[in-house]
Amino acid sequence: MGKDKRKYSDRRQYLIKAVHARRKKIREMAVEYKGGKCESCGYDRCIEALEFHHNDLSKKSFGISEKGYTKSWKEVMVELDKCILICANCHRELHAKLAASCGNARVIKRVNSGKALRVNPEPILQ
Repeated sequence: MGKDKRKYSDRRQYLIKAVHARRKKIREMAVEYKGGKCESCGYDRCIEALEFHHNDLSKKSFGISEKGYTKSWKEVMVELDKCILICANCHRELHAKLAASCGNARVIKRVNSGKALRVNPEPILQ
């Protein structure tokens, strides 16, 4: 039998691809598990535009998009049951409404103006 001639860099690239493929598969399974479309408006054209929103942050164990792809599918499903699937646009609107209901005047002003919020803007160099 021949000596294994794989190098560390070859193994590294293989593992990077394998992790990427697993994360993609878990995300696809998670979106399918939650119905495959925005629960607010029905959007379903681009899977990357669909996000998971935790209904109650006090019960959140981990972020689905942060550490969720390294967990077992069983753990991910338990966390998904605490979430709704919502498109990015509806998600932003939901967070703006939540902030407005808490009396966050800066968010209310920004949402109503349609402009992006700039926190501590850097001076523009000319």
